[in-house]
Amino acid sequence: MKIHEYQGKELFRKFGLVTPRGLPCFSVDEALAAANKLGGSVWVVKAQIHAGGRGKGGGVKVAKSLAEVKQHAEKILGMQLVTHQTGPGGQKVRRLLVEEGADIKQELYIGMVVDRVTQRACLMASSEGGMDIEEVAARTPEKIHKVFIDPSSGLTDADAEEVPRKIGIPAAALEESKELLKAFYRCFDATDATLAEINPLILTGQDRVIALDAKLNFDDNALFRHPELVAMRDLDEEDPLEIEASKHELSYISLEGNIGCMVNGAGLAMATMDTIKLFGGEPANFLDVGGGATAERVTAAFKIMLANPQVQCILVNIFGGIMKCDTIAAGVVTAAKEVKLSVPLVVRMKGTNEELGKKILADSGLPIITAGNMGEAGQKAVAAVLGKSGRAA
Repeated sequence: MKIHEYQGKELFRKFGLVTPRGLPCFSVDEALAAANKLGGSVWVVKAQIHAGGRGKGGGVKVAKSLAEVKQHAEKILGMQLVTHQTGPGGQKVRRLLVEEGADIKQELYIGMVVDRVTQRACLMASSEGGMDIEEVAARTPEKIHKVFIDPSSGLTDADAEEVPRKIGIPAAALEESKELLKAFYRCFDATDATLAEINPLILTGQDRVIALDAKLNFDDNALFRHPELVAMRDLDEEDPLEIEASKHELSYISLEGNIGCMVNGAGLAMATMDTIKLFGGEPANFLDVGGGATAERVTAAFKIMLANPQVQCILVNIFGGIMKCDTIAAGVVTAAKEVKLSVPLVVRMKGTNEELGKKILADSGLPIITAGNMGEAGQKAVAAVLGKSGRAA
């Protein structure tokens, strides 16, 4: 789960990190009121969407008068903001953050992720903060310093003192930087975050270190421990089909192809998508119905897949272990009839009660295309699309 910058800064402040003063706004009038309340003569108007690259996309503007605050708010609110993380369709801006201006002497970067190799949190820091941090990582990785944190001891004083020195923070700001890094780790750990970034972390003319940005992603599997984080969820920033799938305990991710996939098990789902691509097709989604799917959940899965107008064929690939083939077959037949399926349906199933499942499909009277193995299923799905549209994707 992701949250907005202003929400991330609220969390940062709770853990002791220093951020600029700012207020979230949902209208131009609120933006003007926020600037008046903050006072001063310089403000920053920031689009709030769940994507990076907002500055390059025109979603972050400096205002030096209230008239400019109004002008920027009018332009940014409601715009379809396109960044390298939104895709070509962009994301509609529904919220703003109006923030006091900052005295920026230097832009730095700090981030934290869970490293799967060491199974520890990894603190990353660089003297090259700002909008081009991805290029720094790609072209000059030696400028990014890493610390792998032992969860039993947390971020040590020695590491919290060494990292600021490596990224060029002056002696006058070392103690404040040390405390900021330790607070940053505490926030990451306590909230079950999977990613945290401050880009940029700024050094001011008075040698203060301030979190000028905030990005936080959280482990969905840990949200039951954090109702306060769930309350920050912005459904406008999420795919409506993925939201609907979550209501039925389905793991669903929209993709850009035209062959809908319904599979049980994440690994098998990935292999199914690879098979479709191997034969020249493109999957329209990742959809794992899990090991306890019912006819109702299968029906919901079909409805979700078919809500995507790009879908021209559905491929069902089931390995019957805990999930029995006859249960899935009954669900597929029920779902196909209820939704009045109008696109080709390819089904491959193996495992527990396989023959009974195949009999249910055969006796259904539906024009179901069956396959004996995954390769055949992929070929038949791609062929069905080609026969329908003359192209695979």
